Amino acid sequence: MGKSPFINIITSTILLALFAIVGTGLVAYTFENTEERIKLNEKNALLRSLHALIPPEKHDNDIFHDSLQVTMPAMLGTSDLVTVYRARKNGEPVAVALTAVAPNGYSGAIKLLIGILYDGTLAGVRIVTHHETPGLGDAIEETRSDWVLSFSGKSLENPNKAGWKVKKDGGVFDQFTGATITPRAVVKAVHKALLYYNQERDKLFSFRKEPKPKPTLEKSSET
Repeated sequence: MGKSPFINIITSTILLALFAIVGTGLVAYTFENTEERIKLNEKNALLRSLHALIPPEKHDNDIFHDSLQVTMPAMLGTSDLVTVYRARKNGEPVAVALTAVAPNGYSGAIKLLIGILYDGTLAGVRIVTHHETPGLGDAIEETRSDWVLSFSGKSLENPNKAGWKVKKDGGVFDQFTGATITPRAVVKAVHKALLYYNQERDKLFSFRKEPKPKPTLEKSSET
């Protein structure tokens, strides 16, 4: 005699439940391992950007952990908390790196990482994320052109306030052929970040954390 329909239904239900449990476990395992690799890759990418703006030989503290979070929507372009990374050498302040947002790019917000030396001179600027038009506005990327490198060495005095605009608006910064809105937004955001730093510099360096060893780029393991 064959199995009764009831037994077949029970057997099928148990098998389906087992497959569901195993499948859920595999998905959770994959997600957990992928999430850890993503976080590690993001940390390494951030460290590379920080080191590009503030080279490791310029400071002896753990710039990644010697940080604090601030909020200043009017000057940093976002209502989110902004992390400020502080570089020091022999306990003395060297520079900061902070994220700012140019909210009025041609295709939306442009996120920047801005390095500022203690005296208010720009150590450099890098583009973190953007949605600008390929072949036009994406020239703000370091991999597309050297335009973003032109910020290095600039300050609130060099150029003066009138110079902190693109050339089309009477300033000193180049614009792109067919794409003025994008560089205009970035220049404005960098200038505002410098104004913020000039206003808050002493506060940014006043809070101290216990020193830790300088972080190095970590290797992500493949699974």
